[in-house]
Amino acid sequence: MEYIRVTQENIESEHICCASSNNKDIQVFSKKEWLRNRFDDGLVFLKSVERGKCFIEYIPAVNAWVPLNADGYMYIDCLWVSGSFKGHGYSNDLLEECVRDSKEKGMFGLCVLSSAKKRGFLSDPKHLSHKGFKVADEADNGIQLWYLPFEENAPVPQFKECARHPWVEGDDFVVLYTHQCPFNAKYVPIVEEYAKGKGIPFRSVLISTKEEAQNAPTPVTTYAVFRDGRYVTNEVLNEKKLDTLVEN
Repeated sequence: MEYIRVTQENIESEHICCASSNNKDIQVFSKKEWLRNRFDDGLVFLKSVERGKCFIEYIPAVNAWVPLNADGYMYIDCLWVSGSFKGHGYSNDLLEECVRDSKEKGMFGLCVLSSAKKRGFLSDPKHLSHKGFKVADEADNGIQLWYLPFEENAPVPQFKECARHPWVEGDDFVVLYTHQCPFNAKYVPIVEEYAKGKGIPFRSVLISTKEEAQNAPTPVTTYAVFRDGRYVTNEVLNEKKLDTLVEN
């Protein structure tokens, strides 16, 4: 498999894997804009030459849109291999390249979000454990910070205090999100309009800066759902999923 690094120079022409290829599509536009503004912060987006969901996205943790104390680490935003790409070692290729690049840049190691049991939109803990990752920290909602140190005496990364006890103000549904995930630009307005029509108290809050993300009240800033102040899920909602949450 050949891989392409998406940069400022080629992002307009490259398919970004997890959304439609049409640059006028809101999902593609929002994601590419988010990437463009992160490249100067050291973000790397490496993808397969072939079209499909096979890529890794990582960034120095000091610039990650996550509330971490992980200076000197590289943070993996997303490692996604799906469909016909599974079972061919591509995930290993991408992770090994991230390790090589991070060591070359003098990092202490890698870190990534996961949980004790597999959750959607988070890295698989079984795969992480197999690759040598360990749990570094855990928030009240079960979201864990895993890390792969390159040396035994490497410092252990941690969540910031603001993320340890996920909670927001309000007696309604609240979604905190960024444009890191392309699905958000499409589905947040759809669900917001659906909730309005159903009379369901619902509000969305776009995290639009690194500083806001790094001080967020949740480890997962890409998409986090709260109800009556309490964290519910990081699964991107559609109309059916919202109805299920209301009924429960």
